[in-house]
Amino acid sequence: MNTKDEYCCSTADKKSGGYDLAIIGAGSAGFSAAITAAEEGAQVALIGKGTIGGTCVNVGCVPSKTLIRATETLHTAHAARRFNGIDVSASVTDWQAVIRQKQELVDSLRKAKYDNLLPAYNSVAYLEGEAKFDEDGSLTLDGKRLDATNIIIATGSRPSVPPIAGIEGVPYLTSTSALDLETLPSSLMVIGAGYIGCELAQMFSRAGVDVTIVSRRGLLPETEPEISAALTGFFADEGIQSISGIRYDRIEARDDRVRLHLHSDGGPSMITAEKVLLATGRAPNTYGLNLANAGIELTEQNAIKTDMNMRTTQESIYAVGDVTGRDQFVYMAAYGAKIAAKNALNGNSLSYDNSAMPAVVFTDPQVASVGLSETEASSRGLDVKTSVLSLDNVPRALAARDTRGLIKLVADSGSGKLLGAHILAPEGADSIQTAALAIKTGMTYADLAGMIFPYLTTVEGLKLAAQTFDMDVKKLSCCAG
Repeated sequence: MNTKDEYCCSTADKKSGGYDLAIIGAGSAGFSAAITAAEEGAQVALIGKGTIGGTCVNVGCVPSKTLIRATETLHTAHAARRFNGIDVSASVTDWQAVIRQKQELVDSLRKAKYDNLLPAYNSVAYLEGEAKFDEDGSLTLDGKRLDATNIIIATGSRPSVPPIAGIEGVPYLTSTSALDLETLPSSLMVIGAGYIGCELAQMFSRAGVDVTIVSRRGLLPETEPEISAALTGFFADEGIQSISGIRYDRIEARDDRVRLHLHSDGGPSMITAEKVLLATGRAPNTYGLNLANAGIELTEQNAIKTDMNMRTTQESIYAVGDVTGRDQFVYMAAYGAKIAAKNALNGNSLSYDNSAMPAVVFTDPQVASVGLSETEASSRGLDVKTSVLSLDNVPRALAARDTRGLIKLVADSGSGKLLGAHILAPEGADSIQTAALAIKTGMTYADLAGMIFPYLTTVEGLKLAAQTFDMDVKKLSCCAG
């Protein structure tokens, strides 16, 4: 493995013209681009700064989902009482041990999926240091020019801080620091109700923390309104208070408490908690790269502008993943990185396509979606019709005695072509890929309704939801249709 002190003498750098491809950022997107380029026979410089592996394995997907799963067992034990004759209890006895186990998984996956991969790709030189563009637009590493025919920027994102008066004087948590807390607070205020805020709010609540979520537009405002409303109710059932429709006046830390001053139609109010978690989105890591020197333009949100080939406004420079502000999911970052690497090396023939992109929020019930929402479809001028099926019509949910949730399908009124699918269900994440395949292949809701599904599965709910367009599924016998 090459280091920043060795890169000038690496075999790849001795090649005339330097590297075929330089990749700034050694997270999931960066590694995806590097591996793709190496398999294409390219000489690659993969530039990292800080802990290798990026957000997902270190401070995002892996640690959050393992803690969500851990606290889910506490809820499952309590919920077992819905079955007659069963009484189970569970509690947190050592949160530090939970955090240590989480970190062991993070460390092992980072080693297996990042550190240990590098020796397998001899044409990839891993370089550590600060990359930026010089005044003449050339790429430098720690101030020394690095020659590369093409460049991919994959520097990811970081937690954003909302512009609330007084926030700079408050010891707030972010999604990164919250996952490292070794002592649970007695109460937690979560500002922001997107997927990060909802996931972590429920996780801490199930661990025994008194949680309040505060947001302007309610839980998961980008999802279907039926799902947002239902999830708000399910959170309330678990003791999680949700406050929305407000504006932030100021925030302060006083007497070992955080105090958030709000204003709503009912007038001013105040919320207090021991800790506050900021979950108002993520900001692209573009600062310090001197992108203007290379002629790279940014959006109003300071994300890098890219076209459907993943090219920036500068030819031969591409950008992928969270730094583009587009589809901030690790699998989409890796997907975009493969496209960028192949386009950079072979001509810009591949286009980014997110029309059948599945998305999952790991609350309980899980929220899973693919394709267009009803609002999105209508805003595109499409004439749509929808079906909404509550889970009390799905045999799997009835057998599990857990009917929390619903399934909503969006279809073109004329052709019946499926445009979107949205699931709120305890096992919704494992069902959405079927809908993604249906949309990808251009199926109609009648096609989906006519497919054979296994009985007593959550995914069977998609068939029932498709049948709901034209019939009352309550009038069907088991397995009918």
